[in-house]
Amino acid sequence: MGDASPDLMRTLLQTMINTLLSAEADAVCGAEYGKPSPERLNSRNGYRTRELDTRVGTVDVAIPKLRSGTYFPEWLLERRKRSEAAMITVVADAYL
Repeated sequence: MGDASPDLMRTLLQTMINTLLSAEADAVCGAEYGKPSPERLNSRNGYRTRELDTRVGTVDVAIPKLRSGTYFPEWLLERRKRSEAAMITVVADAYL
């Protein structure tokens, strides 16, 4: 991993985080983004962007917005150090 490009790790981390956030928002809504479902509880309404500082650099995170209620990933943005270290490890393991 020491020889890997920081840009590659930053891109992989950003993709992984945004995918996880999207999946979690889909679970909150009760259906996948853009797919009609009778079980749907809510709808998505765009994204808000936040910058997340990590050891591989600053990552732009796209946090899904909901039409009613709120969704905010406390697991990622409240305790940054612990979450960021775990996420880096997951991305590095997946890359290897």
